Amino acid sequence: MNANATKVTRVLAFALLVVITATAVCAQDGNVRSAGSVSDSSTSAKAQQVPANPPPATPPEKLPDAPSSSRTEPSLSDLGFSPAQTQPNAREQALLDKRSHMLKIHQRMGLITVAPLLATLITSVNAGGKNEGSASRDLHVALGALTGDLYGISAYYAIRAPKVPGTETRGPIRVHKVLAWIHGPGMVMTPILGAMAFDQKNKGEKVHGIASAHGPVAIVTAGAFGAALLSMSVKF
Repeated sequence: MNANATKVTRVLAFALLVVITATAVCAQDGNVRSAGSVSDSSTSAKAQQVPANPPPATPPEKLPDAPSSSRTEPSLSDLGFSPAQTQPNAREQALLDKRSHMLKIHQRMGLITVAPLLATLITSVNAGGKNEGSASRDLHVALGALTGDLYGISAYYAIRAPKVPGTETRGPIRVHKVLAWIHGPGMVMTPILGAMAFDQKNKGEKVHGIASAHGPVAIVTAGAFGAALLSMSVKF
């Protein structure tokens, strides 16, 4: 009896061990399957999050071109000048050449006029003698006539020089022209008054009336003429 009880106990213990072992194996297999299902669900969620066809990338915004060192300078047409304005004009060039030539002669004749003008002023000191037909008076008249002739030639080239349209007078040229309104009339009045004074002297009379203004007018005229020459030598 005791032997049978022992066998039954051993059988029950073995059966209990088999049940425990099977339970443990089943539990481990369930954990492995759960982990696999969790991994599959995570993978499928990631697959759902990533779109099958990603949207096309937006092209970058075009930046302005940087200045190129190979670009040329703007042309005259770019600055608004028409081809007719940029082409040389033969007529205007000929006009300018003629004006330059005549003004050069005017300048040379003006410088030449200085010599007889100074000589006329010097001889005027002894031109007031009472003796009719004195040599000093005749020399003074001759030098005055030469001065007037040379001055007239110089003035002719200045007046007859063609004008260039669109040119503006400024600086020394403007001063030079203003002074011409002084020595120009003076060069006309001086010999007229001198002739009157010369006639009165030849008659043995004292210079009187408007003829007495011959000397002051001559001095003012010579001063304006010298200033006109100097104005062309000063740049401002």
